[in-house]
Amino acid sequence: MSPTRVDPMNTAVANSPEKPLAGWRVLVPRGGPWGDGVAATLRRQGATPVIAPLINFAPTNDQAALDEALADLSSGQFDWLTVTSATTVDVLYAYRAEIHSRTKVAAVGETTAAALQAVGYRVDLVPEQDNSAAGMAEQLIGLEPEPRDILTLRSEIAKPVLTRMLSDAGHRVRSVVAYRTVGVPVTDRIAADVLSGRINAILVTSGSVAEQVQQQFPSIPDTTLIAAIGPRTAKDARRAGLAIDVVADTQTVDALIEAVGRFALPHAADEFAP
Repeated sequence: MSPTRVDPMNTAVANSPEKPLAGWRVLVPRGGPWGDGVAATLRRQGATPVIAPLINFAPTNDQAALDEALADLSSGQFDWLTVTSATTVDVLYAYRAEIHSRTKVAAVGETTAAALQAVGYRVDLVPEQDNSAAGMAEQLIGLEPEPRDILTLRSEIAKPVLTRMLSDAGHRVRSVVAYRTVGVPVTDRIAADVLSGRINAILVTSGSVAEQVQQQFPSIPDTTLIAAIGPRTAKDARRAGLAIDVVADTQTVDALIEAVGRFALPHAADEFAP
C-alpha cells in the first residue's frame, strides 16, 4: 500500500482544535473496558469510533498452573507481578483475579497500564525508557537488588526474555502461560467499510493486532490511515507485512490519537452521513 495523502504539516486542517477528528471514523481493534475508554477519548476529539475486536484470548493449555498461580497471587506469595500486554489484563479480569496488597504490579507500557487501571488494578511501575520486556526487566533489576518472588504471566508465543533476565539476576521467577492469542473475525459490515474507505483510520496497538489487520483487510485503500501506538509496535507491524503511515511518539493512547489528529480527513465530512 502506498499512501498518497498530502503531508499534514503542509495542509490546513479544517477541523477545530477542540475537535481535530471531526468527521473521522476510527477502527478501535480491542473491546472491553480498554476499548470503551479509547472510544470515549475519540468521541471527545470529534471522531466516530468503531469498536471491532481483532484479537482475543483462548484458554491456556495448562489451566492447573494458571489456577495455582492466581491463587498464590491472591494470597500474597509474590513480591511482583509483571504484565506485558493488555491481553494479560483481559485474562486477569476474566478470572476475577485478586492481587494482594503486598504484591507490586509492573506494566510494560502505558497502554498496558491503562488497561490495568481501567478494570481496577493498580500499577506500581512502568518502564521509563524502554517499553519492552527487556526494559521492564532492567528497571526491576535496578529497583530490586535482593532476590524477589516474581510472577510473569505471558502468552504461549512470548519469548522468555523477561523470565531469563530476571532469573539471571537472581530473582525467583514463576513463568506461567496465561493464554493463547486468537484472531477474531470482524463482521461483513466492518470488512466492507474498511474496503470502501468508510473507515478513515485503523489503530494498531500490538503486533498481534497488526497481524489480524493484515490478514482480515488485504485491500486497504491508500486513503485509510494506519497508525501504530509506538515505535516497537510499528516495527512488529512492518515485520508482519503491514504498511504503517504514522507512529505515535510514545506508547500511549493519547499520543496515538494525537498523531492521527495531525492529518486532514481525506474525505468530505458529509460523504458518509447517514
